[in-house]
Amino acid sequence: MRERSHAASPMDGTALLDCSPGVREALAAGRAVVALESTIISHGMPYPQNVATARQVEAEVRAHGAVPATVAIVNGRLKAGLGADEIEALGRAGPRMAKVSRRDMGLVVAAGQTGATTVAATMIIAALAGIQVFATGGIGGVHRGAGESFDISADLLELARTPVGVVCAGVKSILDIRLTLEVLETHGVPVVGYGTDRLPAFFARDSGFGVDARLDTPVQVARALQAQWDMGLRGGMVIANPIPEAFALAGAQVEQAIALALREAGERGITGKAITPFLLERVNQLTGGDSLAANIQLVLNNARLAAAIAVELAALER
Repeated sequence: MRERSHAASPMDGTALLDCSPGVREALAAGRAVVALESTIISHGMPYPQNVATARQVEAEVRAHGAVPATVAIVNGRLKAGLGADEIEALGRAGPRMAKVSRRDMGLVVAAGQTGATTVAATMIIAALAGIQVFATGGIGGVHRGAGESFDISADLLELARTPVGVVCAGVKSILDIRLTLEVLETHGVPVVGYGTDRLPAFFARDSGFGVDARLDTPVQVARALQAQWDMGLRGGMVIANPIPEAFALAGAQVEQAIALALREAGERGITGKAITPFLLERVNQLTGGDSLAANIQLVLNNARLAAAIAVELAALER
């Protein structure tokens, strides 16, 4: 069985890590655990829907046989498994909360601050804890216009080096999906379609691009993850899970809203960390709230699949 956690050591980061009792007990017993990011709470949705959704997502993970571990940095400590009051605080703070990616982690920890973790930072903390499966909405990637801005999400490089399977609804629709796939390919990150040959694009079920492989059951995904890591290939895997058809948005509707939001962001000089939250909020406004409803449903759908994969992976390792 692969070792899932480490003795505390200042060299590997676990001395700075706190797991909730439920997460710690599950990991010690070899049971399934699913990591959940926290920027989706602070920056991905408005209050109070963000807190309600975070609680629903945790409930879905539990209902499908795994233990949820919502991840953040709290008062300078890396945390896997937030309490209800901590989730509430993240939701109330909203965009005022620090948004923490890999580059920010040391600074936030050293200052004893609190921050919500992106996909990249959540993967790092999950791996430190020994959590191998992570559910989110959509991964970051290459932003449109990156030929001039060089705006490429740290999520992509983290997927290349951190051994965590990331269940998502594909690449966020606001990004340049073709270039994102090229970067993932260059760094050897497999992009798997769950039950589909086509890469989903967050709100839409088909981005117009294919995937590297199609897998149709949680055990197939678990076996692929296990094989990758048993060969010493220490990166992650994108497990692209299409939004349920009943909640998918029309591609033309989303694209029109994104184009307008991007133009407004350029006019207002919004760049860097601020651009994704702005675009998601503006697209939600332009779609009359349809994109927020879709966002909630795709996250719940990803939580269910991630729990099923984590259960199968834990069984394989036993």
